[in-house]
Amino acid sequence: MNEDRLTALALGFLRGPGSNARTILGLAGPPAAGKSTLARHLVAEIERAEGPGSAGYVPLDGFHLSAAQLDRLALTHRKGAPATFDAHGYVALLRRIAADRFQDIYVPDFDRTLDEPVAARHVVRPHTRLVITEGNYLASTDTPWPEARRLLRELWYVDTDDALREERLLRRHRDGGRDEATARHWVTGNDHPNGEYVKAGRALCTRTVPGSGLPVTPARGSVL
Repeated sequence: MNEDRLTALALGFLRGPGSNARTILGLAGPPAAGKSTLARHLVAEIERAEGPGSAGYVPLDGFHLSAAQLDRLALTHRKGAPATFDAHGYVALLRRIAADRFQDIYVPDFDRTLDEPVAARHVVRPHTRLVITEGNYLASTDTPWPEARRLLRELWYVDTDDALREERLLRRHRDGGRDEATARHWVTGNDHPNGEYVKAGRALCTRTVPGSGLPVTPARGSVL
């Protein structure tokens, strides 16, 4: 399934019965599968076809806990694991996105240069009809992730070969300032178990889509 086909599927949500309603499409998958790259590609293609602001981007990574909170909870060594996100805050934002068509809704992101979440990097406009949200844990069965899933029209699982994901993760950590040994230790001790946890939810997704067809060139501040 190529990117043109995925774009066509996403555009299909904006056409036909109920097309004036706001639709939320979710992308789940393990770390470095290419979720944010695919999400940004789909948003850009939909806006090219339907006009500026017709699609919006909502990354779960904006709900990373700050370094101060990770220190308080003694979770710095598990950054990126489910417990290191404000999951309830993410669900609350999705509920507002689903219900509020009258206000600009500001959306946080994660800045890899700062290594911290940042407020209001993205915006969902009142006329936005398709919102694409992505994150590792959208298919999790643990509370409160099923509440988020109930707000989604569909949830796609982004599948990428584990060896390619590991290569991307190592590059990500090296680019973030870790030496080779530390980067490998982080991938083995943190990214790998997080990825295996994510894979358990694959059967709950609407469809599986490839995550390796697009070049992974994250924008500044993004986390795949």
